[in-house]
Amino acid sequence: MKNFTIDKGKGIISEEFLNRNVLDFHSACKYVSGLPYKRNLDKNNIKCIFNDLSGTCSTKHATLRKLAIENHQTDIKLILGIFKMDAKYTFKIKNTLDKFNLNYIPEAHNYLKIDDEYFDFTKPNSEYSQFKNKLLVEKEIEYNEIMTEKVLFHKRFLENWLSDENLSYSLDEIWEIRERCIRDLQKSDDTEIQNSSPVCFANSPDVRDDYKL
Repeated sequence: MKNFTIDKGKGIISEEFLNRNVLDFHSACKYVSGLPYKRNLDKNNIKCIFNDLSGTCSTKHATLRKLAIENHQTDIKLILGIFKMDAKYTFKIKNTLDKFNLNYIPEAHNYLKIDDEYFDFTKPNSEYSQFKNKLLVEKEIEYNEIMTEKVLFHKRFLENWLSDENLSYSLDEIWEIRERCIRDLQKSDDTEIQNSSPVCFANSPDVRDDYKL
């Protein structure tokens, strides 16, 4: 993965990292991935992961994207992906999927694209390969689009998916089924959480608030 030095006077995120003696991009990625996974108090504040000393897939990768922009590294992109969340991906949601006769449900996740490679810094053990083969669609977004744009894109995708699959659920109904899956994931024991894939909600009871408009 490419690296660059974080220069002084480039912007507010660069200064936040430099103030913590984080001097290059590799170190910034390690710092971000090591922060606890937790919903931020104000996701609209680009410095929220520093204020809260925690973050989600959205806020962590948005911060790294902003850092890249400040240091003129425009080839580091913020990506929003929708992937198949099924029982093979995480067995904890099997009962809910079976109850509603679904093979999977589309879920959203943020990560980075650097040149032609993909990287996930949600947690220290996060890997793009953990969800790569389940991806349905990807799009580039900007660091200030992780709130409204992420939710709207996800819901638009679900609407089209419901139509394409000839499913009888409304958007509100499928969104509630999705939330049931999230609640299922919150029941994961500590061992499973440690070994879980990097999907942004897998380790937090607070993540549902990330999707409230």
